[in-house]
Amino acid sequence: MDFPQFLQQLINGLSLGAIYALIAIGYTMVYGIIGMINFAHGEIYMIGAYIGLITITAIGTMFGCPAWLLIVSALAMAILVTCCYGWAVERFAYRPLRGSPRLVPLISAIGMSIFLQNYIAVLQTTRDLSVPELITGHLFSFTMDGFNVSMSNSRALILIVTIALMATVTIYIRSTRMGRACRACSQDIRMAGLLGIDVNKVISFTFIVGAFLAAVGGVLIGLSINKINPFIGFVAGIKAFTAAVIGGIGSIPGAMLGGALLGLIETFASAFLPTEYKDIVAFSLLILILLIRPSGLLGRPEVEKV
Repeated sequence: MDFPQFLQQLINGLSLGAIYALIAIGYTMVYGIIGMINFAHGEIYMIGAYIGLITITAIGTMFGCPAWLLIVSALAMAILVTCCYGWAVERFAYRPLRGSPRLVPLISAIGMSIFLQNYIAVLQTTRDLSVPELITGHLFSFTMDGFNVSMSNSRALILIVTIALMATVTIYIRSTRMGRACRACSQDIRMAGLLGIDVNKVISFTFIVGAFLAAVGGVLIGLSINKINPFIGFVAGIKAFTAAVIGGIGSIPGAMLGGALLGLIETFASAFLPTEYKDIVAFSLLILILLIRPSGLLGRPEVEKV
């Protein structure tokens, strides 16, 4: 592979990995606090994409607003609605089962995932829906050794927004009262409750933050690929979960690293191999990481308290 092709695949892989990382943070925050996987999280991402499209269509039809205002409105509405969904998933699919064996809430989460997927399919049909191309042009485009290297404005926006959100979440978790409460619950949720921390509030907060990030990812990916369907959440959710495990489930930096690695591996695998093999390569990496370092690249081995 020539350097220009390598550079182009690097750009494509980082923008894809940014979306995986946004979703993966939701998985890793929930697991870090309550030790469970929210398999309905991918569907929250999908709902965010649909809310963004509905908002763009409604506002654009009624008011004819400029593109930047449509994008901001779509993000704001998607965040608002999906945060409500994130809270509802925790309240009705997890909280009543919190004291149950781990398999029980896991099954509940899978059931919620199937419910949300089919709920949107019934409301919006299963066919692909077209998202208006609001972000056009390229941040840069040049030819090197006869090969065109470019970064579209939509991919640049994904990277910029993702980096800003990840930095904000990291600083918030490290510096604020709620962030300290989250870290305390992550270390020992029972002791945190005994010390006066509102554990239910902290857990709801993590679901809401995860939904917030997933909503942004859903809207941005819709604006980038210009089509959505009710099944995009399942595929993206599985990939993001894979990214979280690779980076170290329970670690926010690990989710970022895992998302970037997975996006790059998929992109370069597509360049060297037939497209159908990219998932084989990605999940082979997951198996390899679990065999060599079960806690993930940045995860800490779990210590059993006796």
